[in-house]
Amino acid sequence: MPAHDEDVAVHFPHKRKRLQFLATLVLLTVFGTLFTSTLSAPLAQAAAPGPKDATAVMFSWTWNAIARECTENLGPAGYGFVQTSPPQEHVQGPEWWTHYQPVSYKVESRLGTRTEFKHMVDTCHTAGVKVIADAVINHMSGKSTGGTGWAGTTFQHYDYPGNYQGQDFHSCRRDIANYQNRWEVQECNLVNLSDLNTSSPYVQGRIAEYLNDLVTLGVDGFRIDAVKHIAASDMQGILSRVNDRARLYVVQEVIRANEPVQPEEYTSNGDIHEFAFARKLKEAFNGGNINWLITGNGIGSTWAGFLPQQNAAVFVDNHDTERNGETLTYKDGANYDLAQIFTMAWNYGSPSIHSGYSFSNNETGPAVASNGEVIDPVCGRNGWTCKHAQTNIENMVGFRNTTYGAPIVNKWDNGSNAIAFGRGDKGYVAINRGNAITRTFQSSLPAGRYCNVVAGLPTATGCSAGDAVTVDASGTFQATVDQNAALALHINAKAGGQTEPGAINLKVYYSTAKGWSDYKMHYRVGAGAWTTAPGVTMTAACPGWLSYTIPAGSAGATAAFNNGNGVWDNNNTSNYALSGGIATVNGNVVSHTDPCSGSSTPGPTDTTVLFYSTNKNWSAYYAHYRVGTGAWTTAPGITMTASCPGWVTTSIPLNGASGITAAFNNAAGTWDNNGANNYAAGPGYHQVKDGTVRQGNPCA
Repeated sequence: MPAHDEDVAVHFPHKRKRLQFLATLVLLTVFGTLFTSTLSAPLAQAAAPGPKDATAVMFSWTWNAIARECTENLGPAGYGFVQTSPPQEHVQGPEWWTHYQPVSYKVESRLGTRTEFKHMVDTCHTAGVKVIADAVINHMSGKSTGGTGWAGTTFQHYDYPGNYQGQDFHSCRRDIANYQNRWEVQECNLVNLSDLNTSSPYVQGRIAEYLNDLVTLGVDGFRIDAVKHIAASDMQGILSRVNDRARLYVVQEVIRANEPVQPEEYTSNGDIHEFAFARKLKEAFNGGNINWLITGNGIGSTWAGFLPQQNAAVFVDNHDTERNGETLTYKDGANYDLAQIFTMAWNYGSPSIHSGYSFSNNETGPAVASNGEVIDPVCGRNGWTCKHAQTNIENMVGFRNTTYGAPIVNKWDNGSNAIAFGRGDKGYVAINRGNAITRTFQSSLPAGRYCNVVAGLPTATGCSAGDAVTVDASGTFQATVDQNAALALHINAKAGGQTEPGAINLKVYYSTAKGWSDYKMHYRVGAGAWTTAPGVTMTAACPGWLSYTIPAGSAGATAAFNNGNGVWDNNNTSNYALSGGIATVNGNVVSHTDPCSGSSTPGPTDTTVLFYSTNKNWSAYYAHYRVGTGAWTTAPGITMTASCPGWVTTSIPLNGASGITAAFNNAAGTWDNNGANNYAAGPGYHQVKDGTVRQGNPCA
């Protein structure tokens, strides 16, 4: 939305919280038997799209430059999404807001051509990054005298040949004067932008045609601009006409203010940007005292005026707020970076990282060539901030992916400007706005030597920057956190490339049915770095199969396959989730039998491979378990992945134990714990269906 928007900001005191005691009591009553060893900390509330739920917002970046960044930075870092600026034809001019004044729905702009847009989408998909487009559908241009658009379309203020004529706009035709009047907000003009009559079936259909065109180009969702100015029923009408709706991620801009139109009206359509979160971050990090952000349940859905967890999209700043002073911006230096680190480490909402360019005049657009095209952004040139690729922010994407769904535990603060907290047994972060502190921190991390990912990543011999942090068997470690600095540790960033205890090699088999002359596997273990594309060469294993062994990959690897010459199998942009001692990929299906063994085998001897029937029709499946008499996983457990039609699976290293005990759930409070008796399984393949455990691999 243009920075001129006259929405009125409202701030909410941070101490007003809603108690959730009743819900917790019910949960304990029903599942007391299951949780006796796991409820030392509050259960996670996370319900946003994940685990790769971080979005890099590439504001005013060209399509060619985004394609490059997907390959070189976004994919390897683990970003789930990249958000583009509006791709439609727009008014001409040097200002940043030209993209937000459509004149047609041609995918042609100063950021690139339709062909370049499609190539960008395909390239990002190959890198494992989904693409969402900023969609401007509330209005057309604000040019009172009309003009000619970027791609040559001539238009008038209320006449856009081939798209809209006078009857397709609201009759108000003046600027919004009173934001307390719902009719004005949704039917009058926002800073002279011609306001579409979005209740018209024709207008809804024409907007949907544009969105469907972007879907045919491969986009995975939309950030929808200025949604407050579109009635909720109109939004539903538009989205009901969009193809492949179930696949698309939708996030809506609805600025929270003391006005009749509220974000909660639009939750049925998708996520909503929670502006209150960004305002509170500015209050905390610019004020110095940050401890109140984690007091009690901490900032999030239990605070008055905040969206529920499952609907919240959070951010430190966006292209509007960095210009109107509502939030922190890149100009705030360390305060801004620390707020980004906190956002990525905290467990509220789905985060986006704004990455634009520096400016001194709020109207200034990006650097352009003599023909008006935006010059392909390059970090370090023409003022591009490249916040998405800044080490202390980019590396927190891996932290977030690793800790997704884990609860907040082991909280600490010094009463003012220093805080620390863990994410289950997956990660730990400390943030300091005051003088340097040296202390012993208590975490729930397993023992080991960890890299502070705020400074660098693991190398073959240690850490790329900073000293390794040693965590002892009790989870404690001593560290110094400098002034205006942070420390972040997670289990997939151990010094020297250490792996989790019990991690075993993963042998991957891939069918030769595609008839390629060469087969490569591009992979990463956990949230670690990807191999350099096209990846490693797979070698012949037996007739019809090739294989490659991933060192210590049993805990989980992500992979895609290619012929070394640009033809890829990336599981329809989702990549392949591989785990256990053996993973066999054939026709987009992952199973766990050795195709070269010559006979059916009971499976690995030191790993339990669990299969769980999907006949419950849950939207997600989690396995909550313990190995032998050890500790339970942090509820809801680990995500089970699709194995073959009707089944999900996960592999659990036994580390010498005789078996595991498990229960299953949908991460939303619905459990199958076998009538409070849980399920038991030994080594090898085991399938659980309708309360019964049987040996064998149902996907073999």
